Amino acid sequence: MSSAPRAHELGVIGCHGCGLVCEHPPDDLTHRHCPRCQAPLHRRRPDSITRTWALLVAALILYIPANLLPVMYTSMFGKVSESTIMVGVIEFWKAGSYGIALVIFIASVAVPCTKFLILGLLLVTAQRRSNWAVRERARLYRLVELVGYWSMLDVLVVAVVAALVKFQKLSDVEPRIGILFFGVVVILTMLSAMSFDPRLTWDTEKE
Repeated sequence: MSSAPRAHELGVIGCHGCGLVCEHPPDDLTHRHCPRCQAPLHRRRPDSITRTWALLVAALILYIPANLLPVMYTSMFGKVSESTIMVGVIEFWKAGSYGIALVIFIASVAVPCTKFLILGLLLVTAQRRSNWAVRERARLYRLVELVGYWSMLDVLVVAVVAALVKFQKLSDVEPRIGILFFGVVVILTMLSAMSFDPRLTWDTEKE
């Protein structure tokens, strides 16, 4: 069964800014802009793999202090404690707040680690121009994009808990430096996913 024609075979190119399909003959090497939004036209995002790797590695490095440093300071009835992400998950679980514990664990541990693995897989296979599971890799990229919008749930939970506890007397909750590192990790992973050009997935060795 013959495959569908590619954009360069049809002499067209898609704008990264607005999605407009523009004419772009294969032998036209001049620098062109989208007629609708004036964004530069290019078949692949320049240095996509390099920038994605850089952002992903930076996120991995900052993820270490995000887990080791305290993210929340609590003072209740004279008892003071500072908790990391995992300690907070355990404390919420022991207190019977299973929903909050699950939200924090999924948003701050399961989701970031999954995004690291998926982006690493996409980068390695794109660099090798592998034709392994191309459609599944494309779906994985869309999954990373979808999950990225919910990655700040952990930060939101800490802010909500702090606001609720401050209404009570003799108790106080404040965010700590760890939550800042985690917020930067979330931003870097989102930028990493945005920097990756998913069309590289289809640039296999057979082409």
